[in-house]
Amino acid sequence: MIATKSTLILLTILMARIVAAQDDLLKMLEEETAKDKKPDYTTATFKTTRLINGHSVENVAAGVLDFRISHRFGYINSGLYEFFGLDQATTRLGLDYGLTNRLMIGLGRSTFEKQLDGFTKYKLIRQSSGAKKMPVTVSLMAAMVYKTLKPSTTNRENFKTSNLYYTYQVLVARKLNDRLSLQVMPTMNHYNLVPGTTLSNDLYSIGFGGRIKVSKRVTINAEYYYQLATTKLPDTKNSLGVGVDIETGGHVFQLYVTNSTGMTERSFISESTGDFLKGDIHFGFCISRVFTLKDPRK
Repeated sequence: MIATKSTLILLTILMARIVAAQDDLLKMLEEETAKDKKPDYTTATFKTTRLINGHSVENVAAGVLDFRISHRFGYINSGLYEFFGLDQATTRLGLDYGLTNRLMIGLGRSTFEKQLDGFTKYKLIRQSSGAKKMPVTVSLMAAMVYKTLKPSTTNRENFKTSNLYYTYQVLVARKLNDRLSLQVMPTMNHYNLVPGTTLSNDLYSIGFGGRIKVSKRVTINAEYYYQLATTKLPDTKNSLGVGVDIETGGHVFQLYVTNSTGMTERSFISESTGDFLKGDIHFGFCISRVFTLKDPRK
């Protein structure tokens, strides 16, 4: 009788352990299934928020401030008198801030035409695999520029609003693999005032860009903006830029060559006058330093 009771107790304990083990196994299977149902979002399509002159689909993270110093010299083909462009320089100082992981804003000031600029960029769609498959990342960017340079024409009334310019972009990018990413950028620049009664106030263009990863910390970038002939300003050229991104801890250094003098969208997309193939090339660089102002977990 005692042996029977002991056997029953042992069987009861054994069954309880089996049931507990089954519950643990089912819980692990549920957790794995839940993981499989979550989308796997693509990261690091590009190394920074800019390709060369223009925006990439990347954002700074929520609570992160990105201080950007952009500097470019004069034309390389200006000769020894201008020390091959080193005697001339334009600079833009910018502050970009992540309000959320998908929404960022920025402000900047350029020495070229004494421009003040501001922008906002929102990551609408994220490239992903797994439970939710999305082939591309799509971001929307809107910018405004105010040119504070004193007007060259004084024989007519110059309104403050005549110096306002607006840019609207759709950025579509795909990270094809760990080394190669491509991006296309349909763009509209709006001028409140254009230099001619027959010119359109809305200037349309489409940009193409990409990057090739050379090593863990180095990429080669390129971008090109093609202006539609029907809205192109006279005597302007399409913007072209090629550069290298070098990541060193909290800094990203960008070294590049471009035929564009200005560093705002209305300047480099619609008003570039340099002919890249004839040596109208600026050498420039950008230093980016990020600061975490707010812990996103709090």
